Formats: sequence, C-alpha cells, structure tokens
Amino acid sequence: MLPPFALLCLSMAIIEAMAGTLGAGIILAASSLSCMGSKTWPPYDLIMVSLSSSRFILQSWTTLDLFFNYLQECSDCEENIFVVFRPIYMALNCSGLWFGAWLSVFYCVKVASFTEPFFIWLKQRIARLVPWMLLTSWLCSITATIPLVWNAYRVHNNFTAPSSLTNSSAMRTTRKDSLTLLIYLGNASTALPLILSVVSSVLLVRSLWIHTRQMQNNASGFRDPSLQAHMKAIKAVCSFLILYIVYFICVLLILFSGFSLFSSEELICIVLITACPTGHTLVLIWSNPKFQELPAKIWHHVTCHVRTASM
Repeated sequence: MLPPFALLCLSMAIIEAMAGTLGAGIILAASSLSCMGSKTWPPYDLIMVSLSSSRFILQSWTTLDLFFNYLQECSDCEENIFVVFRPIYMALNCSGLWFGAWLSVFYCVKVASFTEPFFIWLKQRIARLVPWMLLTSWLCSITATIPLVWNAYRVHNNFTAPSSLTNSSAMRTTRKDSLTLLIYLGNASTALPLILSVVSSVLLVRSLWIHTRQMQNNASGFRDPSLQAHMKAIKAVCSFLILYIVYFICVLLILFSGFSLFSSEELICIVLITACPTGHTLVLIWSNPKFQELPAKIWHHVTCHVRTASM
C-alpha cells in the first residue's frame, strides 16, 4: 500500500492530467471547427491542432500511467507496462514540446517588427514553412524514441524468469542502468525546443518594449488594441517559457538526483511535470477568445436543454 503522501501527490497529478485533457480537447475542437470548409489551414490553426492533439493524447496517456502507478507493488505489471507506456509517453512529450516551441516562434515572427533580412524572409515564408516544421518535429520525436523502444523491448525479454526467482528491485536497477543513457539522450532532445522558446520569447519581449516606447513618444497611450493583443501574446509565450523551464528542471532533478521510488522529492517533481502542460493549455485558452467561446456555447446549449426538459 502506498503511503498517504504518495496517494495525495498521485491524485493531484491525475486531476491535473484530466484537466489538461479537457483543455486540450477544447482547443482541438475550436481550432478544427475554424478550419472546416477551408482548402488551406491557417498556420496558427495548424500549429494549434498539432499541439492540442498531441497534448490531448499525452494527458490521456499520463492519466492511465498514473493510475497504473497505484499498482507499483505488482512487479510483473510494472515491467509489462514499462515497455508500452514510457516510449509512447516520450514520443508524445517530445512532439508537444516541439509544437509549443514552434508556437513561440510563430508568435515572435508575426508580432515582432525587426528589419533584419533573415527576419523579413522568415515573416514572408512562415505560412509555407509551418507544415514542414511540424512534420520535422514528428520525425525527430519518433526518431528519438526508436532506440528507447528497442532497448526497452530487449531488456523486457531478458526478464522471463518466474517472479518467484526474480528479485523485483534487481530488475528495476538493471532496467534503469540499461536505459539511463537513452533516457538522457531523449531528454537532451528537449533542449533544442527550449532554446527556440527562450530566443523567440526574448526577441518578442524586446520588440514589444521598443513598440511600447514608440507609443509613449507619440503620446498614443496604452489602450491601442494592437498593443493589447501583443501583451496577450507575450504573456502566453512567457508563461509557457516559465512552465517549460520548471518542467525541464524537474526532469533533470529526477534523472540526476537519484530519488528513491515514490520519495517526497520525486512525487513533487511528478506533480510539477504533470502541471506544466496543463498550465500552458489553460493559458492558451485564457489568451484566445476563440477558445473561450466554445465551452461557453456548450454550457449555454446544455443549460437550455436542461431547462427545456424540466418544463
């Protein structure tokens, strides 16, 4: 039986994952509806569909994974689900981080107003580059997962002895030693989207600051609608950047600190890691009126149906 603190943290993580699944579903539905009937999807909606679909599957998968953590005392169950859950989680997680980074880059390219030749070239071609950027992200994520799948399958096949003859802690240690290098390499692949997010966020903040100073000099005030839109974009990007950094730190702590299974430190990191994609999803809903309208319409139809049925 898991200790009370472990049950509390796993319950919090499950609630966070379920909330993230619901939020990603709202974004996916709203973005898909706005693209229906159009021959070519706008690049922003294409990024949001890719990001939200990845997040929806990831958060659903995380919920199942966390439920299985309640069965940790069943060693055979743990070894069986490891082969399936961890590689898929890694592929979904890596692709979601890439899509989030491309969203930050897209915000920067569309909102910032730099005059450098490369930036102008990128602004003119971003709509055509977005599909290739997303496809490359999927290929990178799948490629980074293939060695983990192969090695996890090979290690799993080595543990074919009956459970009475196999020490579960020895199995966990051997498996961890065998996968350590691959897990390090897989998480190192998240460093590049982190760099993209940092660079694009810094450039966006700088451009917005210059624009704000120009408005002050022109005495146009701070109620310009374009400035308000810029402020919402920068808040969304910076919020994602903060969540991304927290996530990255927690992953490094779990990998390099050697926390024991279900220790307080590991459980806190799990809660934070689960909260980061959920937090970013909620920020996206808050920053875009289109994503807020869909749940409001659904709620309106539900309440109207309930009132009609009660009459």
